[in-house]
Amino acid sequence: MSSLGNVAEESGAGSMAGVGPRAVTTWQTFYWCVRRELWEYPSVYVAPLAVAGVYLFAFLIRSVVRLPSDMRAALVDAAKMKHLAGSYEFAAAVCLLAAMVVQIYYCLDSMQSERRDRSILFWKSMPVSDLMTVASKAAIPFAILPAVGFAIVLMTGFVMLVVSSLILAVNGLSPVPLWTQLSLVKDTVGLLYHILTVHILWYAPLYAWLMFASAWSKRASLLWAVLPWFAVGIFEKIVFNTAYFAHWIQMRFAGGMNDPASKGAMGLGTEAYEAAWQFWTSPGLWLGLLVAAGLLAAIVRIRRYREAS
Repeated sequence: MSSLGNVAEESGAGSMAGVGPRAVTTWQTFYWCVRRELWEYPSVYVAPLAVAGVYLFAFLIRSVVRLPSDMRAALVDAAKMKHLAGSYEFAAAVCLLAAMVVQIYYCLDSMQSERRDRSILFWKSMPVSDLMTVASKAAIPFAILPAVGFAIVLMTGFVMLVVSSLILAVNGLSPVPLWTQLSLVKDTVGLLYHILTVHILWYAPLYAWLMFASAWSKRASLLWAVLPWFAVGIFEKIVFNTAYFAHWIQMRFAGGMNDPASKGAMGLGTEAYEAAWQFWTSPGLWLGLLVAAGLLAAIVRIRRYREAS
């Protein structure tokens, strides 16, 4: 029995010795780095959800009080029916604005917080490259938050439609005119296109600049992110008496809405396809993406050679 036991122990030890550590792929490492950011910044999804909840509560109160009378008036005047549909567009704008505020906050704090609490010393000891770390942090404003905003807008709009339908049905009115006024598929595709072009591609250099300010500055990242813009604008105005830089900043923050080249991305204008072509071939779009790529590369280098401070 003892010999059999020894053979069993040896075979078990040999089989265990033959099993090596499972290799972790690059995508798995990236996935867990992104999960780490979400653990450290729950506001990425909590804040937009809270704003959507407040808006839905206010919409519920307003609908109970005014929706039946507004629907009766809209059945007589078609223009007022469009006004009812405007509440859903405003809800989308509110949710996306909340997501954008979180994007700005995250970019300004993403690189500075790990130096402030000295967690950078721990993460630098892990087998994760600086490029992977910066890429996972950049994924939050460039991918995760836009996706979260898109999902919350869809969820909010659906809840608003259900609540409106129930209130109208209780008051003896048909919710069908409201559903037919809203082109759900078209609006969803247009919203997704708007988020991709404006909130991701058009704002890319802005988010990259805010992350660069967070990586470069030791403190007060918001000050260092905004102050150079004011300095350049004031210098241009004093020396050349022009405001081209201020106009460029305004165009970027406004999503390019004043620029015909980007109106196709917003779904504006009578020639939407032509405007979309102008947007995708706009030099400002591609130069902005090149600037964003350069700033992200600079962030990787800064993180590689800067210790906690």
